[in-house]
Amino acid sequence: MVTRRILLAFVAALALAASTRTYAQNPGNLVEPGDPTSARPGILSRIAIDQRIGHQLPSDIPFVDENGKDVTLGDYFGKRPVVLALVYYECPMLCTQVLNGVASAIGVLKFSVGQEYEIVTVSFDPRDTPQKARAKKATYIERYNRPGAAAGWHFLTGSSREISALTRAVGFRYAYNASADQFAHASGIMVATPEGRLSHYFYGIEYWPRDLRLALIEAADRKIGSPVDSVVLYCFHYDPASGKYSLAVMTLVRTAGVLTLVVGVAAIVWMRRHERHGVAVAGGLAPVAGRVEER
Repeated sequence: MVTRRILLAFVAALALAASTRTYAQNPGNLVEPGDPTSARPGILSRIAIDQRIGHQLPSDIPFVDENGKDVTLGDYFGKRPVVLALVYYECPMLCTQVLNGVASAIGVLKFSVGQEYEIVTVSFDPRDTPQKARAKKATYIERYNRPGAAAGWHFLTGSSREISALTRAVGFRYAYNASADQFAHASGIMVATPEGRLSHYFYGIEYWPRDLRLALIEAADRKIGSPVDSVVLYCFHYDPASGKYSLAVMTLVRTAGVLTLVVGVAAIVWMRRHERHGVAVAGGLAPVAGRVEER
């Protein structure tokens, strides 16, 4: 009975720690590319990734996949969490680094594309074609080299209107530099729930496999992953400001405090039982000792 109470107290402590975690959200100031509302000079004033955590992605945005088939964004949601990457296929450097970062991270995950999650890569250059998308996909499917990946990693193109609808929805702001015939843009990826709700942002061109794994588990509402992953999620929390998972110090402090209390109570219970047992043994031996002395 005591052991059961100790376990229940431990579980309650973990649940309390999990329920007290908070997530800072920045819905962002969504503006059209080129809107001179920022104080930053020149083209940099139009570039940012504004977090829209919790925002529902519009499922009816039409695109064209790498095979030239008409699809909608919603076609890739419903069953699994989705990693979303916005790039353009003839980007001379940064977009390739983003996709390389994705490929490196997922290459060491036990989760497989097309089984536990999907990846949707969308070009924000309306001049990109399904042929370019297909060539880019072939490169990364060959690099990833896992069965079924081709059915789970999608490369899409679309018109300016559809691209604008998606980039505004996720808070991705960029600008076209006509003199260089290139796009200026930030780098990062997003994770969305199976229902199409944005849940995580990761910035830069390198993504920690641990962070991506935990994000996918959370986005899937813990329907994927192991019991160990669930314990890890109690110890780490996603920080939207940094786009990383960090050690949840307060959670550990609360849990350690409760565990200390539980261990203390268990020790007291054990000592009291031990004392009663010792008294009972001593009381049972006294008459025997008396009879020995009478002889």
